[in-house]
Amino acid sequence: MSEIEKKTNYTLPIIIAISLTIGLIVGSFFHVNATLSSNETEVEKLKDILNILDQRYVDPIDKNKIFETTIQGMLHHLDPHSNYIAAKDMQSVNESIDGKFGGVGVRFQIIRDTVCITSVLPNAPAEYVGIKAGDKIIKISGKPFTGKKISNDKVLANLKGDVGTAVNVTILRKRKALNFSIQRGEIPIKTVLSAYMIDKETGYILIDQFSIPTAEEFHEQALKLKAKGMKKIILDLRNNGGGVLTAATDIADEFLKQGLVMLKTQGRIDGKKVYYSKSGGILENMKAVVLINAQSASASEILAGALQDNDRAIIVGRRSFGKGLVQEDRALRDGSNLRITIARYYTPSGRCIQKPYNGDYDAYMRDEERYANGEMYHVDTTLFADSLKFKTRGGRTVYGGGGITPDVFVAYDTTDRSDYLTELLWSGSFGSFAFDYIQNKRGQWASPSDFVKEFQVSTALLNQFTSYAAKNYKVKFNPSAFSRSQKLIAENIKAELARQLWTEEGLYMVLNTQDQEVKAALEQLKKLKP
Repeated sequence: MSEIEKKTNYTLPIIIAISLTIGLIVGSFFHVNATLSSNETEVEKLKDILNILDQRYVDPIDKNKIFETTIQGMLHHLDPHSNYIAAKDMQSVNESIDGKFGGVGVRFQIIRDTVCITSVLPNAPAEYVGIKAGDKIIKISGKPFTGKKISNDKVLANLKGDVGTAVNVTILRKRKALNFSIQRGEIPIKTVLSAYMIDKETGYILIDQFSIPTAEEFHEQALKLKAKGMKKIILDLRNNGGGVLTAATDIADEFLKQGLVMLKTQGRIDGKKVYYSKSGGILENMKAVVLINAQSASASEILAGALQDNDRAIIVGRRSFGKGLVQEDRALRDGSNLRITIARYYTPSGRCIQKPYNGDYDAYMRDEERYANGEMYHVDTTLFADSLKFKTRGGRTVYGGGGITPDVFVAYDTTDRSDYLTELLWSGSFGSFAFDYIQNKRGQWASPSDFVKEFQVSTALLNQFTSYAAKNYKVKFNPSAFSRSQKLIAENIKAELARQLWTEEGLYMVLNTQDQEVKAALEQLKKLKP
């Protein structure tokens, strides 16, 4: 898209014409009876252009890639969220929507050119055959899987497959090679990554994305926390890019009494739709805070907006991304997919929270204006125009025009950060150090809460880690930056240890102890009336 927009006014009409012609070809792929009739000349012209480029262009070209890139350009002229998905990418897209895939049920990290298993999912095929966290995969289907050429994608491509099929792996455990035949099973993709009690009355639930099973996952976790005494809830939607719309409305329904508007959509073809809450929500009378940030988008904004406009939750954090468009998927004959915008959605108060789009797709996705305005560190009052004012059900003023604006703003925390910390985070040293450190310590702590209370990162362990990072990842020790970031380095060591012992539940138990937005949420819950 950005390349198209860099062209001169002279060439732009040509590109648009080509894009429109491709639109006609795309139409021919649909599962409908359509003919090109009078447009055959234009279609033939496009074929001629691609063939000439293929035969005469100075460098070799990939016609399929050019074709697909031009389709993307055409769609992004319309809006930033209409999208073309190539057939080769459809499996991962469908897995994300369905919340499941065929696999063996291990989590791994490539450390020193070796596939290291950091955790094994409970009741997964890998657990049934005896594979354990800490094992190292050295062969898959008889082929060596070590060395610099291995990648996460290659490992996944070989471990994943149809449910019921088998894959053979060779494991290295305490210098001994062990062979396993694993029958692949249906592996759930968890979207509720963390759910635990922060204190005796406050539950915390983090949703990573919205797939078809997300609402059921949320319901189950909320019931468990209620059984543990939850009377208040922090719902964390930070960095959640969205997903299945109905998952968001089903979760909103858990908080809302019967008959309240949760969402409105308006489309040219489908007209207006209104989603109302039903009775029986298990959190209808519970105090609630929702955490959002600039990466909270789409279904996250639907959920946050429904609770804000109905005065059911206090929204804490920073303004959300601002995606207020509804997409529909249409399968094409070659196995690819056209995802087109069919409607705009509106929060219960009538806000359209889609942020402005001037046609520059790359700038839109980078959200450049937000960062240029310093909005990560203070509220951007220029967004509060009278024309964008709306009222919640209880009469509070909220604003449309681009994302959900929080009720309580929390600035992005840059305290104690440094380039040295950033280099450590990007290097992968935290993960590999944690894997090595806990090899003989698994089972030492009864639960993640015990670990959070008991484990302390000592000065000796910090020194051990910085030496490890310098030796294995070439991250040169920086004394002054280390002094500034020591607290965060220690926190990340502890958090990564907890992640490898108890996945994200352990991770967030550690991180949330120092999280400024979580602290702000707890303060807001104290202020809410019973």
